[in-house]
Amino acid sequence: MWKWLHPYANPEVSYHFTEKIKPWFGLASIVLLSTGLVWALLFAPADYQQGDSFRIFYVHVPSAILSMSLYVAMAIAALSSLVWQVKLADASAAALAPIGAVFTAIALLTGAAWGKPMWGTWWVWDARLTSELILLFLYLGVIALHNAFDDKQMAGKAAGILSLVGVINIPIIKYSVEWWNTLHQGATVSKLGMPAMAPEMYWPFLLCFFGFGCLAGYIACIRFQTEVLSRNKMRPWVRTLVTGDDNAPHLATNKQANAGGN
Repeated sequence: MWKWLHPYANPEVSYHFTEKIKPWFGLASIVLLSTGLVWALLFAPADYQQGDSFRIFYVHVPSAILSMSLYVAMAIAALSSLVWQVKLADASAAALAPIGAVFTAIALLTGAAWGKPMWGTWWVWDARLTSELILLFLYLGVIALHNAFDDKQMAGKAAGILSLVGVINIPIIKYSVEWWNTLHQGATVSKLGMPAMAPEMYWPFLLCFFGFGCLAGYIACIRFQTEVLSRNKMRPWVRTLVTGDDNAPHLATNKQANAGGN
């Protein structure tokens, strides 16, 4: 059933497949974000309690959701690397970690900017905020472990273990507002059934969310390709790709053969 996936375990095949889908992510992110942000910031109605300050919601909430989603994706890739020894899965995990860290930082910064006028303070040791901060530290730990060893395989194992251990923090972030008394508001757009917001506010949110998601996909494609090239730099196809000369690998082989003959 999964035989169609087997060719994509080949780094060269995955690299070229990523090259094909990358422009689509980039184009979609430009269209969705330009439309969604203009709609959200200029045309969506102001909140009846928070006024125009609520508009940071259109950046904060997508960033917060993506910070958790990217961590889950990274953990799944790490599991595939540790259990099934899929080398490209480790490259995927390494590619996703910095992107997730950036979205987590954006979520924390925009949350602080939103909390100041609403709560009267930039930061409180709220359950949701604290667990999101722990998520940022987990991302930074994974990034540090990926770069702590010269041996990429050992680095991937260490980072993968931390990724899997850290997954326990995701449901804590998600359900913290239900499990503990917290200043942070409950679910608005991720509720089962209809979201607790007006359609004229909800539709621009969807455009922003999918726009940021496509942006994350575009950056992930670039980082994944970089990881693949870095880990396969001695392969002939990588040399051909870099030099742009189809004869480059053969020329190198001929030079080595002539040197051996002399």
